Amino acid sequence: MSNLQNITSKIYTLSDLKIHTDKWKEKGDKIVFTNGCFDLLHRGHVEILANTADLGDRLVIGLNSDTSIQELKGKNRPIIEENSRAILLASLQFVDAIVLFSEETPEKLIETIIPNILAKGGDYKVTEIAGHNVVLENGGEVILVPFIYGFSTTNIVDKIKKY
Repeated sequence: MSNLQNITSKIYTLSDLKIHTDKWKEKGDKIVFTNGCFDLLHRGHVEILANTADLGDRLVIGLNSDTSIQELKGKNRPIIEENSRAILLASLQFVDAIVLFSEETPEKLIETIIPNILAKGGDYKVTEIAGHNVVLENGGEVILVPFIYGFSTTNIVDKIKKY
Protein backbone atom coordinates (compact mmCIF):
# COMPACT_ATOMS: atom_id res chain seq x y z
CA MET A 1 0.00 0.00 0.00
CA SER A 2 1.36 3.45 -0.90
CA ASN A 3 1.72 6.14 1.73
CA LEU A 4 -1.19 8.08 0.26
CA GLN A 5 -3.40 4.96 0.24
CA ASN A 6 -2.43 4.37 3.87
CA ILE A 7 -3.50 7.91 4.74
CA THR A 8 -6.81 7.85 2.85
CA SER A 9 -7.65 4.42 4.29
CA LYS A 10 -8.05 6.13 7.68
CA ILE A 11 -11.01 8.20 6.43
CA TYR A 12 -14.27 6.36 7.12
CA THR A 13 -18.00 6.64 6.69
CA LEU A 14 -19.84 6.20 9.98
CA SER A 15 -21.07 2.70 9.07
CA ASP A 16 -17.54 1.54 8.15
CA LEU A 17 -16.11 3.16 11.27
CA LYS A 18 -18.61 1.26 13.43
CA ILE A 19 -17.38 -2.04 11.96
CA HIS A 20 -13.75 -1.13 12.65
CA THR A 21 -14.30 0.21 16.18
CA ASP A 22 -16.24 -2.96 17.06
CA LYS A 23 -13.30 -5.07 15.81
CA TRP A 24 -10.82 -2.96 17.73
CA LYS A 25 -12.88 -3.30 20.91
CA GLU A 26 -13.09 -7.08 20.44
CA LYS A 27 -9.28 -7.12 20.36
CA GLY A 28 -9.26 -5.19 23.64
CA ASP A 29 -8.19 -1.85 22.17
CA LYS A 30 -9.23 1.25 24.08
CA ILE A 31 -10.97 3.69 21.69
CA VAL A 32 -10.39 7.41 22.25
CA PHE A 33 -12.67 9.90 20.50
CA THR A 34 -12.29 13.62 20.03
CA ASN A 35 -13.67 16.09 17.53
CA GLY A 36 -13.18 19.50 16.03
CA CYS A 37 -12.95 21.69 12.96
CA PHE A 38 -9.16 21.66 12.55
CA ASP A 39 -9.53 24.36 9.91
CA LEU A 40 -5.85 25.34 9.79
CA LEU A 41 -3.92 22.50 11.37
CA HIS A 42 -1.33 24.00 13.72
CA ARG A 43 1.01 23.05 16.55
CA GLY A 44 -1.67 23.42 19.23
CA HIS A 45 -3.87 20.91 17.40
CA VAL A 46 -1.03 18.45 16.92
CA GLU A 47 0.06 18.59 20.57
CA ILE A 48 -3.47 18.14 21.91
CA LEU A 49 -4.14 15.29 19.47
CA ALA A 50 -0.85 13.58 20.36
CA ASN A 51 -1.68 13.83 24.06
CA THR A 52 -5.20 12.58 23.35
CA ALA A 53 -3.85 9.58 21.42
CA ASP A 54 -1.72 8.68 24.45
CA LEU A 55 -4.93 8.04 26.44
CA GLY A 56 -5.74 4.80 24.61
CA ASP A 57 -4.92 2.45 21.75
CA ARG A 58 -6.94 3.94 18.87
CA LEU A 59 -7.62 7.62 18.19
CA VAL A 60 -10.81 8.45 16.28
CA ILE A 61 -11.44 12.04 15.21
CA GLY A 62 -14.88 13.38 14.37
CA LEU A 63 -14.25 16.14 11.83
CA ASN A 64 -16.78 18.91 11.30
CA SER A 65 -17.94 19.09 7.69
CA ASP A 66 -17.68 22.34 5.74
CA THR A 67 -21.42 22.88 6.23
CA SER A 68 -21.26 22.49 10.00
CA ILE A 69 -18.26 24.85 10.24
CA GLN A 70 -20.13 27.52 8.26
CA GLU A 71 -23.01 27.21 10.70
CA LEU A 72 -20.65 27.47 13.68
CA LYS A 73 -18.13 30.04 12.46
CA GLY A 74 -19.74 31.93 9.59
CA LYS A 75 -19.76 31.96 5.81
CA ASN A 76 -16.03 32.71 5.44
CA ARG A 77 -15.03 29.45 7.07
CA PRO A 78 -13.68 26.88 6.67
CA ILE A 79 -10.50 28.08 5.01
CA ILE A 80 -9.49 24.53 4.07
CA GLU A 81 -12.20 22.23 2.68
CA GLU A 82 -13.22 19.05 4.50
CA ASN A 83 -11.49 16.45 2.33
CA SER A 84 -8.16 18.26 2.60
CA ARG A 85 -8.55 18.64 6.37
CA ALA A 86 -9.35 14.93 6.64
CA ILE A 87 -6.21 13.97 4.70
CA LEU A 88 -4.03 16.28 6.80
CA LEU A 89 -5.33 14.77 10.04
CA ALA A 90 -5.12 11.21 8.71
CA SER A 91 -1.46 11.79 7.85
CA LEU A 92 -0.62 12.02 11.55
CA GLN A 93 0.86 8.68 12.58
CA PHE A 94 -1.06 8.49 15.85
CA VAL A 95 -4.49 8.99 14.20
CA ASP A 96 -6.38 5.79 13.42
CA ALA A 97 -9.64 7.07 11.98
CA ILE A 98 -11.30 10.21 10.68
CA VAL A 99 -15.05 10.52 10.17
CA LEU A 100 -16.85 13.61 8.91
CA PHE A 101 -20.07 14.81 10.51
CA SER A 102 -22.49 17.52 9.42
CA GLU A 103 -24.58 17.85 12.56
CA GLU A 104 -23.99 20.65 15.07
CA THR A 105 -22.37 18.17 17.47
CA PRO A 106 -20.81 14.70 17.14
CA GLU A 107 -23.38 13.17 19.48
CA LYS A 108 -24.65 10.72 16.81
CA LEU A 109 -21.08 9.53 16.16
CA ILE A 110 -20.45 9.01 19.85
CA GLU A 111 -23.74 7.14 20.29
CA THR A 112 -22.81 4.89 17.37
CA ILE A 113 -19.23 3.96 18.28
CA ILE A 114 -19.44 4.41 22.09
CA PRO A 115 -15.75 5.14 22.69
CA ASN A 116 -14.01 4.12 25.90
CA ILE A 117 -12.71 7.66 26.30
CA LEU A 118 -14.15 10.96 25.13
CA ALA A 119 -11.51 13.70 25.17
CA LYS A 120 -11.58 17.43 24.51
CA GLY A 121 -9.23 20.32 25.12
CA GLY A 122 -9.04 21.68 28.65
CA ASP A 123 -10.90 24.84 27.65
CA TYR A 124 -14.16 22.85 28.01
CA LYS A 125 -16.11 21.61 31.03
CA VAL A 126 -17.15 17.94 31.04
CA THR A 127 -20.84 18.85 31.03
CA GLU A 128 -20.32 21.01 27.91
CA ILE A 129 -18.92 18.13 25.86
CA ALA A 130 -21.40 16.59 23.45
CA GLY A 131 -21.85 12.89 24.16
CA HIS A 132 -20.41 12.92 27.67
CA ASN A 133 -23.56 11.27 29.09
CA VAL A 134 -23.45 8.41 26.57
CA VAL A 135 -19.80 7.66 27.31
CA LEU A 136 -20.23 7.82 31.09
CA GLU A 137 -23.42 5.70 31.02
CA ASN A 138 -21.50 3.00 29.14
CA GLY A 139 -18.63 2.84 31.64
CA GLY A 140 -16.28 5.14 29.75
CA GLU A 141 -14.36 8.22 30.80
CA VAL A 142 -14.45 11.85 29.78
CA ILE A 143 -11.02 13.44 29.94
CA LEU A 144 -10.00 17.05 29.52
CA VAL A 145 -6.63 17.30 27.78
CA PRO A 146 -4.58 20.35 28.82
CA PHE A 147 -5.11 23.20 26.39
CA ILE A 148 -2.07 24.48 24.48
CA TYR A 149 -2.15 28.27 24.76
CA GLY A 150 -0.76 30.62 22.15
CA PHE A 151 -1.95 28.69 19.09
CA SER A 152 -5.25 29.25 17.32
CA THR A 153 -6.64 29.33 13.81
CA THR A 154 -8.08 32.79 14.47
CA ASN A 155 -4.64 34.14 15.44
CA ILE A 156 -3.11 32.66 12.28
CA VAL A 157 -5.85 34.16 10.10
CA ASP A 158 -5.41 37.56 11.77
CA LYS A 159 -1.65 37.42 11.22
CA ILE A 160 -2.10 36.55 7.53
CA LYS A 161 -4.58 39.43 7.09
CA LYS A 162 -1.89 41.89 8.27
CA TYR A 163 0.36 41.00 5.33
